[in-house]
Amino acid sequence: MPTSDSLNAGILEILWTAGPVAKVVLGILLFFSIVSWALIVEKWWQFRRVRRQSLAFVKIFREGRRASVVQAAARKYRDSPLAQLYAAAYTEISGVPDVIDHVIDDGDEGLPSERLDAVHRAMRRATALEVAQLERYLPFLATTASATPFIGLFGTVWGIMSAFHGIGAQGSASLAVVAPGISEALIATAAGLAAAIPAVIGYNYFVNRVRHWATEMDGFTLDLLNVLSRPVSKLTRPAKDGV
Repeated sequence: MPTSDSLNAGILEILWTAGPVAKVVLGILLFFSIVSWALIVEKWWQFRRVRRQSLAFVKIFREGRRASVVQAAARKYRDSPLAQLYAAAYTEISGVPDVIDHVIDDGDEGLPSERLDAVHRAMRRATALEVAQLERYLPFLATTASATPFIGLFGTVWGIMSAFHGIGAQGSASLAVVAPGISEALIATAAGLAAAIPAVIGYNYFVNRVRHWATEMDGFTLDLLNVLSRPVSKLTRPAKDGV
């Protein structure tokens, strides 16, 4: 029974003696695999920062502090999509200093409906930008997941063709003649699957996280619009139980 060392040595020997087409196929698959793994790690760190900074920002927001304080936190937590939504709303209503500074006589109304509509549009634009940022590089993972099995299959077909060509050239169908070409073909298949499987798992996981944060942004938008639609005098009082 062959040991793992001998098996590894045999695979390396097959790779070294593979034909030019097989080497090109394996090189392409290696490129897709390395880049997809790098993107998986990068996206994992990105979503980790998003979660950490969003939790910190929401804590400040729900403490009912002055808008200028929350805006300063939004500038600090740039990786938080919720913070960027708040910054977009703050910019939209920056021309209404009484609202921004939370200083207004009791009994005054909240933001007028046309201003609320403008804030809503600004936050929708910000949401689209943040979702696009979260989805960045995910198409490459989708491409890797869908394309690399077929690239590996191409290498497999080419290897089988080479094996049959060897049979015809030598006039023999012995295992010694067929085995190298079949082994080369199977390595291409395995390489394609090795590149595709992590990309599929990573893509599905990150798409789920994007959907999660898109839902969080929608909820935050509604929360902030509700706050701005209240009589502004109520905004001067810190919320005891959050927004």
